[in-house]
Amino acid sequence: MPTTQPPSPDVIPPGRRRIVALIVASTLFMEQMDGTVLTTALPTMARTFGVDVARTAVALTSYMLSLAIFIPASGPMADRFGGRRVLQWAIIVFMAGSILCSMAPGLWTLALARALQGIGGAMMVPVGRLVILQNVPKSALIGAMFWMMLPATLGPMTGPVIGGALTTYLSWRWIFYINIPVGLVAIVMTRLFIPQVRAPHVAPFDVRGIVLSGTGLAALMLGAELSSHGQLPAGAMLGLLSVGMLCLWAYARHARHVAHPVLDLSLWRVSTFRVSICAGAFSRLATGAIAFLLPSFLQLEFGLSAARSGTITFVAPLGALAMRVLAVRLYRQWGFRRILVLNAIVLPAGCCFLAAFGANWSLWVLVVAMLGLGMSQALQFTGYNTIAYADMPPERMSAATSFYSTAQQMTLSLGICVAAAVLSLSRMMFSTGDAGAATGGAFSAAFVTMGVLCAPASVLLARLSPRAGAEISGHDPTVGQSAPNHTKI
Repeated sequence: MPTTQPPSPDVIPPGRRRIVALIVASTLFMEQMDGTVLTTALPTMARTFGVDVARTAVALTSYMLSLAIFIPASGPMADRFGGRRVLQWAIIVFMAGSILCSMAPGLWTLALARALQGIGGAMMVPVGRLVILQNVPKSALIGAMFWMMLPATLGPMTGPVIGGALTTYLSWRWIFYINIPVGLVAIVMTRLFIPQVRAPHVAPFDVRGIVLSGTGLAALMLGAELSSHGQLPAGAMLGLLSVGMLCLWAYARHARHVAHPVLDLSLWRVSTFRVSICAGAFSRLATGAIAFLLPSFLQLEFGLSAARSGTITFVAPLGALAMRVLAVRLYRQWGFRRILVLNAIVLPAGCCFLAAFGANWSLWVLVVAMLGLGMSQALQFTGYNTIAYADMPPERMSAATSFYSTAQQMTLSLGICVAAAVLSLSRMMFSTGDAGAATGGAFSAAFVTMGVLCAPASVLLARLSPRAGAEISGHDPTVGQSAPNHTKI
């Protein structure tokens, strides 16, 4: 990864920081809304293509797989060609992929079009986030992250409602066109307000590193995805997983002998960055799984239409929107460690609640629970996405953004794969004459599994120093001490 000198603070004046954050948020809006729109439409798409609903997970994981492969190149591309130019072209590619998705004649054609979307998304969101990190001082970072994440919350909020309405009353193919107007506005605003900043010294492109890391990540994710719904023999699955592990091992050796690797493994030494990735990985496993499972659970278990299931899932992002207003104040008052540790318990509890929820329960109970879960997740991921860069030197922000975004997308995708695998296996195990009992038991097993997998996050977060992120949050229980944050995992 090239060593990027931070731009002058005068590149983006303080008065324009909020505008730039909102522009970046519009790209995240497209990405978030696209995912939530699609999850609501999965049962309908499964009927269109004549496949089981678990197999439609490939439409989600192909996108995330593409992200995982190409995100590592986002930092070098921005350093070489400039953040504004890369961001504009990324939005164009994302829009082109959206149009192709709307015309897909089959599931695997849709998966390929989603992969093209992923290439655009791989450059779009990380480069936009990099613009914020490079041009905003750490003391103002949590506020900038707030403004960046606030409009992005509207994506998952409006996605289920719009997706459910379009799927129910028109066709699921129309859900991909909603990215076009947002993308066009983002391109114009990027041209007007985001500076064209390049690294003063660009290192050689790590072609070998991209091939090794991309092949390794692709093989692992493809093996996990295909095996999650029984489409691969055991030998082929083990072969793909072995190729993936071998390529990643080769990349690790390669990275130790290259001055500027595409994924800089030395970033692992920064304690707050390491904790955010590790704890966040457990949380994102469950978050990705819930986004995949919940709409299908409501439609198959409760017999709701896509429109009604979208309306119910609407309340979780609504809670997230409400929490965005309080997140900055809470972190400034209590600090990152205390809030993150306690709040990490909510997600496993939420998964267990969903596992216990049955068809004889009132849907209003689910609405209240999802509202609280949405608030909790907004608070948690605001903390994760901010504290990761608390102790990161400015000249390493480009490398850190690529590394963090890759880990983020890999764990979200893995969560969907695990959920789809558990769902498929459980439906076979619970297969009886009562189809409803089989469906309900399978979803319960999937939710419990994800609750168990996300539980270790709180333990890892407890290893943070009480001073972690004090420069960002303004909360420091050890005022007067200048000792660095030593965190061990």
